[in-house]
Amino acid sequence: MTEKDKILVVEDERDTRFILDKLLTKNNFEVLAVNNGKEALKALETYSPKVILADWTMPVMDGLELCNQVKSDERFKTLYFIILTARTSLRDRVTGLDVGADDFLMKPIENQELVARIRSGIRIYNLQRELKTIEHSKAIVELACSIGHNINNPLSSLKLAVSDLKEMIAAKNNNQTEEDFQIIQQSIERIQTFVQQLIHLENPQIINYSDNSKMIKFD
Repeated sequence: MTEKDKILVVEDERDTRFILDKLLTKNNFEVLAVNNGKEALKALETYSPKVILADWTMPVMDGLELCNQVKSDERFKTLYFIILTARTSLRDRVTGLDVGADDFLMKPIENQELVARIRSGIRIYNLQRELKTIEHSKAIVELACSIGHNINNPLSSLKLAVSDLKEMIAAKNNNQTEEDFQIIQQSIERIQTFVQQLIHLENPQIINYSDNSKMIKFD
């Protein structure tokens, strides 16, 4: 079953909140509706919407202040923020855009337009997340290649030095020394394999290493 896109509705008028909830639920969205901006910030601690639909004028914390706080938080910057307002002046729109609002809808709201704007916002949100993932993967590849190249040069020098030492003491026929060199040689080969994987890393897969950390998966 396909997961529904999540919408956070922030509206202090009970009837309007009820209508928006029913409309969006009917259009196959998962909806969480709250009374004001303060409740919305609390909800964002556990709820992960793609779009926030917020009334401008509300008690406790209005839509403009909520938008400002959401867009100032790195965790929520990509959320698509739509402000509902009865204000029609250009100055008001500019004020909303200055705090990071992505779209405006004038009250009274036309249902089909509202659903269309939300779907457009979801597409933009998805594209931003995809771009962020691509940029993250690119950064991992560049970092891995840099590490690989920096390890490769001293590793090559170490390999040459070990080879020279091995030739120098080979005549002594010391079994213990030979075993030590075998271990060193095996370790060098393992590091070389790892370095080549780093240098030629193309499509990194990130896996959980522990509860609090992740690592790149290598073959």
